[in-house]
Amino acid sequence: MSNIKYCRESRVIQTHRVFPTDLNSHGTLFGGKLMALIDDTASISITRHCRRNAVTASTDRLDFLHPIGENHSVCVETFITGTGKKSMEVFAKIIGENLITGDRYLAATCFMTFVAVPSKERPETDFTVPTVEPETAEEQMICGGYQERRTHGLKELAFHEQFSKTVSLDVPWK
Repeated sequence: MSNIKYCRESRVIQTHRVFPTDLNSHGTLFGGKLMALIDDTASISITRHCRRNAVTASTDRLDFLHPIGENHSVCVETFITGTGKKSMEVFAKIIGENLITGDRYLAATCFMTFVAVPSKERPETDFTVPTVEPETAEEQMICGGYQERRTHGLKELAFHEQFSKTVSLDVPWK
């Protein structure tokens, strides 16, 4: 397997129609439904990039920018934007479209981190995922911020590891 892959090699695009059962009480796409679509799409990008199983480690940032209405489409586009030894950052661009008028809008953006893991098909534990190489201006801009996002994310992870040690597991109503 090559040690370098291009963003385009991990690009995945999924488009879905927003049905009435997908709506929240405001009549727009339920945020949890969108999060599931993003995670699903991103998992395919991850597997295309490293050709092994991976798990979602974190949703680093999800910004809801524009509500997606009933009978609009939601297009989730993902690709790898940075890598560590076994970790990979995925960027998701979510585009909504009014299918009647054809108006398209940026509905959300998201960064997630996944970690590659051994599996039945690839049981080795000593591996490094390929690095990623951007080509387009958009890819270069997004990938260009990876190291800063990674440094911030590692600091957040250390904080949350300490924080989790202080969170009570007691059930207050018992």
